[in-house]
Amino acid sequence: MGILDDITAASRQAFPRIVLAEGEDERVVAAAIMAANEGIADISVVAKADVFRGLAKGAPGSDRVTIHDPATSVHLEAYTETYFRLRQHKGIDIDAARKTMLNNLGFAAMMVHQGHADGTIGGAVATTADTVRTALQIIGRGKGVSSVSSFFLMLLPSPHNRCVVFADCALVILPTPEELASIAIASAASYETMTSDIPRVAMLSFSTKGSARDESIDRIKQGIELVRARAPDLIIDGEIQFDAAIVPEIGRAKAPGAALDGDANVFIFPSLNAGNIGYKIAQRVGGAAALGPVLQGLARPANDLSRGCSVDDIRQMIAITGAQAAAELSSSAKEKSRRP
Repeated sequence: MGILDDITAASRQAFPRIVLAEGEDERVVAAAIMAANEGIADISVVAKADVFRGLAKGAPGSDRVTIHDPATSVHLEAYTETYFRLRQHKGIDIDAARKTMLNNLGFAAMMVHQGHADGTIGGAVATTADTVRTALQIIGRGKGVSSVSSFFLMLLPSPHNRCVVFADCALVILPTPEELASIAIASAASYETMTSDIPRVAMLSFSTKGSARDESIDRIKQGIELVRARAPDLIIDGEIQFDAAIVPEIGRAKAPGAALDGDANVFIFPSLNAGNIGYKIAQRVGGAAALGPVLQGLARPANDLSRGCSVDDIRQMIAITGAQAAAELSSSAKEKSRRP
């Protein structure tokens, strides 16, 4: 779990502002206080103050958590007007906009949109569909991103003993070549953010370098060409079978001279079916720890929890979201320094 320590340290050093949308859930309250006490981030919650304090029960450090109640917030009207402008083309009127801003998920996402928070987390109570939809509508996609996707950070046990990325295992059902390229580029960046290592991307298939023919393989090949055009420095290869991508001896036998040489650390699955099944087999049979799903491709960090999540799961996601926000803040600072 050393990678988690590194991720937590990256968040702690940057100390980004992370808002938890569901501050009236007992698990979220406990995780918020834990993260605040550990200094992982500047923590706030969206909740009625009396409900949050009632659940906190005066726990040490609960006063370190900032509470935002949409109904009494000084930002409510401005947030409502902003949301109205964002969504009026979809038929949203001002009353519907206010209703959305009185919703915890909507208010938290607008905090990020308006620069009052650096990242947000929801989904302990709300569905994935509601959490992701809210983030897309308010925070939006990142510049040049065609598809929002997700990844799992997989902590592999012996004999591998390393951290890799699996994507997309949660959102995009049957990615087009364009979506595969977007997922690959975003996943490589996510791997680098989480580990500080150079990403080596494997575009997975049941075929290795033409050993079979199928429409799904054509999609992968087209996706690879798009990646090479947009990110020419990225180490990527495929189509390739999983064993050839992760075991050097098999990689050399099945794909001699391939760029990966059996040492991939970012694995892009050709479909949600394959990705979801693959990560669960690795987790439940292979003994890997699976952290996620973590969203990628949004303009600013926003993440979704499982409704069955534990306090520790939420604490981990706070650290991961904080690390994403830290990378975003660093990138923004560098961009500003380049401006004349």
